[in-house]
Amino acid sequence: MPVRFAMCNEFCEGWDFERACRLAAETGYSGIELAPFTLSERVEDLGPEERDALRDTAARNGIEIVGLHWLLVTPGGLYINHTDEAIRRRTTRYLRAEIDFCADLGGRVVIVGSPKQRNVLPQDTYAAAWDRTVEVFRELGPHATERGVCLCLEPLGTTETNFLAASGEVLRMVEAVGQPAVRMMLDVKAMCAEREPIPETIRACAAHVKHFHANDENLCGPGFGATDFRPIAAALKEVGYEGYVSVEVFDFSAGPQAIARESLRYLKEVFEQ
Repeated sequence: MPVRFAMCNEFCEGWDFERACRLAAETGYSGIELAPFTLSERVEDLGPEERDALRDTAARNGIEIVGLHWLLVTPGGLYINHTDEAIRRRTTRYLRAEIDFCADLGGRVVIVGSPKQRNVLPQDTYAAAWDRTVEVFRELGPHATERGVCLCLEPLGTTETNFLAASGEVLRMVEAVGQPAVRMMLDVKAMCAEREPIPETIRACAAHVKHFHANDENLCGPGFGATDFRPIAAALKEVGYEGYVSVEVFDFSAGPQAIARESLRYLKEVFEQ
């Protein structure tokens, strides 16, 4: 199966979901990836009617809802491996609710980034934070399997977090959790900060990678900076990657239309070689 392309909705800042889906469809994307905070402070506030409407809106535009990312921006006070058990329990319950929300929309991946909600706290130790994180995802794994959703842990680089920053570290976490619905994803911007060349990282993690974010080291879309995606595309094809390549950007200054159009043009160019 050829690689499919999606775009993340948050760079359509201030747009409603219908307009974002229309842009994705008109530009030529197959899917859209949602940041829940752009829809509601809490996913539990979006009931069956709202969920059906979101799913119908995507389908009406010929777009698949790929999944969710930016999971813990709202509500406040969540933390995956906090030393306070009550905070961890509340966070686990919210992640479970996001798994359900994703499944209800027809999505299949929930991207666990949230660097500020997983840092090793000053009063904590790495080993203790590791053990609590394993416990949280072991608990969530069976429910994700039941709902047909894959939790994808995201390495984000040492400038973003002091925990699960590198791809090899995340790979070890996935193996420690040992749940079929807990895997990993890779992000180009983050991999630019690693010592190994990006194609080598892709090959090393290939067995566990279920999703892929395309962006430039400069925080813009692919093709907007100096990051060469040709060896990246070649490595993904070499390992037989069949998931989505999803455009995620952090610098929205080019505007939604230009980001969507030029990112996809560039991705199609490098993947078709």
